[in-house]
Amino acid sequence: MISGASRVLLFAALLPGFAGVWRLQKTIDPERAAMYQEQDDLVLRSGPLLKAMSLEYAPLIADLYWTRAVQYYGNKHASEQTNIELLWPLLDVTTSLDPHLIVAYRFGSMFLSQQPPSGAGKPELAVQLLQRGIGANPEYWRFYEDLGFVYYFELKDYHKAAEAFLEGSKKPGALIWMKTFAARISEKGETLETSVMLWSEIYNSTSDPTIKQNAKIHLQLLHAQADCTELNQLASEYEKRNGRHPRNMREMINAGLLPGPAVDPAGYAYSFDAEGKAHINAASPLFKEQARNQKTP
Repeated sequence: MISGASRVLLFAALLPGFAGVWRLQKTIDPERAAMYQEQDDLVLRSGPLLKAMSLEYAPLIADLYWTRAVQYYGNKHASEQTNIELLWPLLDVTTSLDPHLIVAYRFGSMFLSQQPPSGAGKPELAVQLLQRGIGANPEYWRFYEDLGFVYYFELKDYHKAAEAFLEGSKKPGALIWMKTFAARISEKGETLETSVMLWSEIYNSTSDPTIKQNAKIHLQLLHAQADCTELNQLASEYEKRNGRHPRNMREMINAGLLPGPAVDPAGYAYSFDAEGKAHINAASPLFKEQARNQKTP
């Protein structure tokens, strides 16, 4: 058994050691953080300089930079980090080294334009990247499609979106719906039907699982939006009959306005607020996605 006096002496002897470990950890933590930051910043950012240095190996080095860009974006996206500042320099270097690397323009513009944490939230840079792609590959009609998407969804510039789709429709191999989208957007701007058609095209035309999942979520949210609009119309009819808002789905069913519970694409019943307006249920996984997408226009 250690006596009380011995315990005091032992603690007094160990205390400086504990203090030293604490000071050492305080030194290590910032250095470790700085090391990770340094890893993010370790990139040669001058595309023209690097191209001049790499000579005939430029396309190969472009592939390496594109791989680095994908890894960088993937790591940031997986951890839901909003600081994706290195993405543009990586894409800038990649496309400077190889102006004909189609995948870098298409997926790169998607990574740039999507709002955080899905992307960098830099739609203006996405436009710049796609315009560079068009300049180097003027007959590739899909760039106009991507440009139209950015103008339509992220920048809400329906005039430029229509122009992009129309110009792309004139390129060899362009699908007929490019001209249809141009006319529809030029006439009506943003509509639920047009948004569904555009996200459906993104979903069906990509093989990238991240982009496909993102398109699927947007399609589900648009479905829920349409459902809520219909439920709100039924709730107005309920109010006319009963002189008050419906408090829940059961009252709507009992009034004969619904055959059963209305559920969102994730399978969760919609809820009604105090004013009788339909909303996505807070328990639904779509509720979080809706909140995330409403943070920015």
